[in-house]
Amino acid sequence: MDPQQDIVVLAAFHRRYEAEIAQGYLHDAGIDCLILADDAGGADLGLTLTRPARVCVRAADEERAWQVLHAAGVLGDGGDADNAES
Repeated sequence: MDPQQDIVVLAAFHRRYEAEIAQGYLHDAGIDCLILADDAGGADLGLTLTRPARVCVRAADEERAWQVLHAAGVLGDGGDADNAES
């Protein structure tokens, strides 16, 4: 991702693997994204309970990224994904 572009947090997940699944759907759709997670490099997975793994995209891709994740069922009612704007 180009650091000169605006980056937004699309969603937050309490489990890193869920963020990685979302990342896979976005990459398959041609949307660049990254995961911000504070889990001590995978050594302390419990940290994501207090600091969720965040999936970030370019602001220009935000709407399409939401559509991709909703269509895939990654962001649905009752899921563990937190709306980043909450």
